Amino acid sequence: METARESPRNGGRKGRSVGKRRRSTVSNGLRDRTKPKPIEMRNLYAALNNTEALNNENDHIMVTIRLHGTTRQITINTMIDLGATEDFIDKGFCSKYNIRTRQANTIREAYLADGRPSAIGPITQRAKVPMDIGSPRELAIFQVAKLPSHEVILGMPWLKQHSPRIDRGQGKISFESERCTTWCLNESPMVYAIPEDEAREENLNVEFGVAQSKKDQRVRVKKLDQQAKIPTRGSAQAAGHDLYANESKTIPARGQEVVQNGISITPPRGTYGRIAPRSGMAVKHQIAFNAGVIDSDYTGEIKVVLANMGNEDYQVKNGDRIAQLITEKIVEGDCYEVHTLKKTNR
Repeated sequence: METARESPRNGGRKGRSVGKRRRSTVSNGLRDRTKPKPIEMRNLYAALNNTEALNNENDHIMVTIRLHGTTRQITINTMIDLGATEDFIDKGFCSKYNIRTRQANTIREAYLADGRPSAIGPITQRAKVPMDIGSPRELAIFQVAKLPSHEVILGMPWLKQHSPRIDRGQGKISFESERCTTWCLNESPMVYAIPEDEAREENLNVEFGVAQSKKDQRVRVKKLDQQAKIPTRGSAQAAGHDLYANESKTIPARGQEVVQNGISITPPRGTYGRIAPRSGMAVKHQIAFNAGVIDSDYTGEIKVVLANMGNEDYQVKNGDRIAQLITEKIVEGDCYEVHTLKKTNR
């Protein structure tokens, strides 16, 4: 507060001395504190489900980076976004790959360019992660947010530090700034941009692969007959498991028969079983097969439909290898009706 007093130096005129300023009475002076600068997302992707609705499709580009977590390295495709005022990493991504986060000094809100709050905020944590893009390695500092469509976004802080030269026509990003050539590395590296659809599909494949690797990938087999044989691999890296006949049967020339295997199976989650032919039987005896999809929820006996394409009968003996079981990944999605489809050249 200010007080008035007479000063002998100014001839007795009233002067003003400044004392300690009084705080406001609201929340112990909270009203007087400087508000942290808000985070602005100029692209509207933060509130949408996909990035095809970006305001400007030319203000971002996709590249591959490698992050060094506490327990493993993660290679992922990231978006370089000219409209993001910060560098971001997804909160769920950090949890999945054990990337350490720390509480931020201040809580910051995130807003879209039109002033609406962004779904990625508020920002309460930060993450420091060693990051490689091509040859350069650096300690990247990210704002931890709930990103809807990307795992990592490099915005203006990263761009200002490195000043990369982006050649959209050639799909190249060159690091030729003084910082990069004198501090990050000894040569001027170059990385290539990736089409966004391809980059996001690769990210999904990585996520699916990691999720599957944490689960038991073995095929569960139940014997329906004690004499039945469990499927086996012919070699350590064979694609399929050999299926064995659990009965003897004659396959007539130009005809077909169903051969029992005496087992039922349950493939891993997100996969199905495909019955494939054995090349030796096809080449030497002209034995093919019909049907061959085993759904993950089918628990009945596995049977193989063998078709004899030759002119002589073929004898199957109990215990013979008659087909192979291959486990394949699937997308468990539903079908839905649309009015139009994307036009192609076909």
